[in-house]
Amino acid sequence: MLKNIPLSSLELGMFVHKMNGGWFDHPFWKAKFLIDEPQKLQTLKSSALTSVVIDTSLGKDVEEEQALRNAGTNAKATKAKRLNAITRRQSTREQTSRPVSTAAELGAAQALANNASAKLKDIFRAAHLGRAISVSSVAPIVGDIQASIDRNSQAFHGLMRCKLKSEFVYRHSLCVSALMISLARKMNLSSKETTDAGLAGLLLDIGTSYYPKTINPPHGDFSQLDPEIWHQHVQLGHRALRYDEEVSDWALHACLHHHERMDGKGFPEGLREIDISVGGRMAAICDTFNFLLNDGGGGSPLDPSTAVKTMRQMEGAFDPDILRKFIESVGQFPVGSFVRLRSGFLGMVIDENPLVAARPLVEVFYSLAEGKRIAQRRIKLGDGLNDDEILDTADLSGLDLPDEGYLREVVFLAAHR
Repeated sequence: MLKNIPLSSLELGMFVHKMNGGWFDHPFWKAKFLIDEPQKLQTLKSSALTSVVIDTSLGKDVEEEQALRNAGTNAKATKAKRLNAITRRQSTREQTSRPVSTAAELGAAQALANNASAKLKDIFRAAHLGRAISVSSVAPIVGDIQASIDRNSQAFHGLMRCKLKSEFVYRHSLCVSALMISLARKMNLSSKETTDAGLAGLLLDIGTSYYPKTINPPHGDFSQLDPEIWHQHVQLGHRALRYDEEVSDWALHACLHHHERMDGKGFPEGLREIDISVGGRMAAICDTFNFLLNDGGGGSPLDPSTAVKTMRQMEGAFDPDILRKFIESVGQFPVGSFVRLRSGFLGMVIDENPLVAARPLVEVFYSLAEGKRIAQRRIKLGDGLNDDEILDTADLSGLDLPDEGYLREVVFLAAHR
């Protein structure tokens, strides 16, 4: 039996069937759950929800007399409580997301990546085995990524872009999710849309899990399959997600449209321009960028700055206004880009400069004048003490240097020890 009760009547052992209020009036990702911990009970009671619906067949019932007594709560008091709860949540979020250095955030970012990859692996495996998937099990990852980006805008991006040890499909999902969140913020989308964007990024390629078990591409990169087979993953994913209550229409359309092109030459429907959802246009950009970093469209990963240039030249593919916002988000020379400096040094972008986007932090590791690798050192371009500048993307071919992927990881981690 379902009962609508005020928050004050909640007790341990009750089963929450529905929470009455806005999306951000509570911190819970699951819409239905058992109140099995005191912390859950306290969080619910201090939330900005107006009331909850409990299922007495799955949990504890409420005493009728108490429910009637509490149901008469004054409307003004409820509104005041709602506003106070919102203020408390904002304060808590600010305290747990205070800015820290990239080095300080890397440990948390790595732990997040490990935990998130394990959860993604579980849901992809469940889909592959034909079991029902539960998006609620991975939805909290979005909040964790947002919190990491709040503390440091580049640590998680940099780690995912520069660290090698990670299975392609899960790293790709995490990278695209983080890119979608950062892009949504740059576009000033609402908090709900930003969360939806992050969730869509995680789930863009869930459809690949529904391929027959005999299909097992190298390194888990399904984009290398025959195009006719590869294109099917979008519809397969859409069928799996469309009835999940955790997936909003915004996120669902982003997943469905992430391979559409503005010129109508995409798939699965060949939509054009405004017929493509905003989320789909965003996802097309974020998905392509990370794809280029891992594959390059021809089997060779591109440098992040080269990927930006390549996307600018892909006429008809992307919404130009959203692409411009995306480049503002990642930078002309994103973290992980190998660059050539006017001083004759080669280095790698290791962090952003929040004041001057064109002058990021660079870790130099090679002297063109000496023709050899040098001890790493950091250069903060344009800090008043250094008038050096980036001339272009560095060409490392023919130099006595490690493989670019390995070099990128070594330089990034050494720079942020």
